[in-house]
Amino acid sequence: MPGTSSPNDINQNFTRIITSEPNTKQNASSLKEIKNVKLKGYVGFERIADQYVSKMVRDGISFNILCIGETGIGKSTLIDTLFNTNLNTTSMDHCSDKVSLVSNTFELKEKNINLKLTVIETSGYGDQINKANSHEEILKYINEQYENYVQEELGLKRQIKQINDKRVHLCLYFICPTGHSLKAIDLNTMKALDSKVNIVPIIAKADTICKNELIDFKKRIMDEIFKNEVNIYQFPINENEPSVNNQNLITNSLYPLAVIGSSQMVKVGNKVSKGRQYEWGTVSIENEMHCDFVKLRESLLSTNLFDLIELTHIKHYQMYRANRLREIGFFDDLEADTDQGDFRTIKDVYIAKKSELDEVIQRNEIQIKEEFVKKVKAKEQEIKEIEKELNGKFNQWKSEQNEWRDRIEFKRRELDDQIREFNERKFSLDKLKLSTLSSNKYSKKK
Repeated sequence: MPGTSSPNDINQNFTRIITSEPNTKQNASSLKEIKNVKLKGYVGFERIADQYVSKMVRDGISFNILCIGETGIGKSTLIDTLFNTNLNTTSMDHCSDKVSLVSNTFELKEKNINLKLTVIETSGYGDQINKANSHEEILKYINEQYENYVQEELGLKRQIKQINDKRVHLCLYFICPTGHSLKAIDLNTMKALDSKVNIVPIIAKADTICKNELIDFKKRIMDEIFKNEVNIYQFPINENEPSVNNQNLITNSLYPLAVIGSSQMVKVGNKVSKGRQYEWGTVSIENEMHCDFVKLRESLLSTNLFDLIELTHIKHYQMYRANRLREIGFFDDLEADTDQGDFRTIKDVYIAKKSELDEVIQRNEIQIKEEFVKKVKAKEQEIKEIEKELNGKFNQWKSEQNEWRDRIEFKRRELDDQIREFNERKFSLDKLKLSTLSSNKYSKKK
C-alpha cells in the first residue's frame, strides 16, 4: 500500500541500527566468499525448529494489545470476542477530565501454548472539549515501556528473560462508524503513534452502517490515511508461503477492517454462532459477508502474531533504542565523527562521561565553596550586627544603671541629712525639756 513500508524495507532500513561493523568493505568481500556446500549425511540442525517450538511451549508468549477508542465504542467486547472468553475488564465512563490508560494482564492457554495477554485500554479518550493533546498520555505510556526495556538491556546484570515485557505489540485503533471521514483526533493520534507501534485501524460497530456506505467510508478513510502519510501496519508478504500471502493480501485490501463484537449466541439457520439479533434480521460475526472479524482474528492471532512481536522489537523498539543511545553519546560507524566528539565504544563513552562528570563535580565543588564562603561571611556580618546591637543595649542598660545609682545615692544622702537634722532637733528638744524640768524643780523649792 502507498505510504507504508514492507517488512523487507524495514529490515533494510534498520540493519545499520541493529548491527555496526567496523569495516564494511571487508565484510562485503567476505560475503562473496561464502559457498554453498552439500551435506553428505544427517547432521541434526534441521530439528532447530522443533527446539524453538519446545522453547515457546515451555516459556509461553507475551502479547500486549493497546486499544484506542472513544468510551463505549466496544473495545472490551471486541477483545472478549477475539479471544473467545470473558476477560471481565473494567468498565469506563464519560466523566473523565483527561485521558488515562487501564491495563489488565491475563494468562490464557490454548492446547499447549501459554499466552500472557496484556490489554491496555484508553479511558476518557475523546471526551474532552480540547482533544488536541489526547495522544500524549498514550505516547508517554509507550515510551515508558521502551525505556524500561532499554534500562534492562543497559544494566550490568541483564535479565532479559525474566523482564516483564510490556512493550505494545499491537494497537487496535477503533474508528467511530460515522460514515463520513476520520476525525481530527483520529489523524493526530495515529500520526503521533505510527512510528512507535503497529497500528491496525478498525471500524467498530460496523453493523450500524449499511454495506454501500461502509465501502465508501473505507475508501475515504484510506484516502485520508494516505494523504496524511500515516504508516499503518501491513500484513507481511512472504514468497515462501503463498497461502499466507493470499490471506494477508486480502486482509490488507480490506483496510480499515469493519468488525462487530458480541458475546451473544444467535441462531442463523441450523448454525449457532456469536452475533447480534435485530428486528430486521441477524448479524453473525462469523459471516464474512457481514463483517471482517474472521479476517482480523485469523490475520492477527493465527498467522501474524509472531510478526507483530518481532516487528515491534526490530523496528519500533530499535528506533527508540537507537535514539536513546545517540542521546547518551553512541554513534554507529557510518555516523560517528571522532573529530566532533562522537564515540563508537562503551569505553569511549565511559571516558567521555567520566570526564564530563568530573568537570561537573569540580564546578559543583567550586560553586559549593563559593556559596559556603558567602554564607559564612553573611553569618559573620549578621553576628557582628547582633553583637553591635547587644553592646548598644548593654551600654544603654549600664548608663541607665549608673543613672539610677546616682539617683539612689542622692536620695540616700538626702535621707541621711534628714535623719541628722531630726536627731539634732530631738537632741535640742530633749535638752530644752531637761532644762525646763530643772527650772520647775528649783522654783518649787523656793
